[in-house]
Amino acid sequence: MHPLAPDLSKFNDDELHSKRADLQNKISFAYRMGHGDLVQQLHLLMDDYNRELEARNQKMLADLNKNNKNFKDLINITK
Repeated sequence: MHPLAPDLSKFNDDELHSKRADLQNKISFAYRMGHGDLVQQLHLLMDDYNRELEARNQKMLADLNKNNKNFKDLINITK
């Protein structure tokens, strides 16, 4: 985790996606300006955002699987 990263768990999904998109724009700008060290630091921050999004997606999937135990019965693809 990057030491300057905010507590990403405090953001809702829309805020997190918006901040991630803003960070991606900053990375692109830093690349164009030739600031390699800044790009590396921004990528470390981006990794934190990606990990938070992945953790949220995994939790959402686990919750869906838990709540839909009979999911296979809902869709029968074998005939």
